[in-house]
Amino acid sequence: MTEGSIFVGIGGWDYEPWRGTFYPPGLAKTKQLEYAAGRLTATEINATYYKLQSPDLFARWAKVVPDGFRFAVKASRFCTNRKVLAEGAEAIARFCGQGLTELGDKLGPILWQFMGTKQFDPEDFGAFLKLLPKSWDGVPLRHAVEPRHESFRTPEFVAMARAAGVAIVFADADDYPCIADLSGDFSYARLQRCREEEATGYDAAALDRWAAIANSWSRGESPVELPYVADTGAKAQSRDTYIFFISGAKVRAPAAATSLIERL
Repeated sequence: MTEGSIFVGIGGWDYEPWRGTFYPPGLAKTKQLEYAAGRLTATEINATYYKLQSPDLFARWAKVVPDGFRFAVKASRFCTNRKVLAEGAEAIARFCGQGLTELGDKLGPILWQFMGTKQFDPEDFGAFLKLLPKSWDGVPLRHAVEPRHESFRTPEFVAMARAAGVAIVFADADDYPCIADLSGDFSYARLQRCREEEATGYDAAALDRWAAIANSWSRGESPVELPYVADTGAKAQSRDTYIFFISGAKVRAPAAATSLIERL
């Protein structure tokens, strides 16, 4: 079986503690994305979670990164932070229509993150999944969902995500459910255990382990050491794999990402 591509990055690119630790002293903020994209292979756009951006801005971001780079786009909180998800059709259309397709072939998955208080309601969540468009302006869209409540650790949720072709985010974290079941045609992980006392965020053994996991996911395999919910396995197919270092000691996220890229 062929292998999917592996993309490794961080959350955003404008974080003050990265100046002088990741970015060279004196680097203009307008050059940060270009610098980061020369050393990483992906990043999450976090600004879209808080407000809509302009088509021109997406186009400018796409121009400053190299071919092969990918942007994951964090969906608007107005889509996900609502009591009834099924009522979010207008907000989802507004989010998808803001111009993110200007990223072109540098557009990666859309990340739909839910609050830790949002519990799994099969009827409502199923209706929400049906609202996610397969494409926009002729550009195919891929979706990843990140639940943060333990009630999502159920085979029914995994089956629902698989039926919709939506990836379940694997969260390497203490505070959120860890669901490793593969469900979409790509894999998506958010690693949140960077430690400031570790120069590379994760130690060498942990980075070796994540490199092995990433390679397994790209081959369509389900690593045995990860926690699963469903009894049945995922469809056997190669998968593009996205891994982002976020949260934890965020100042170490770029070092962790570049160290993992070296291993891959």
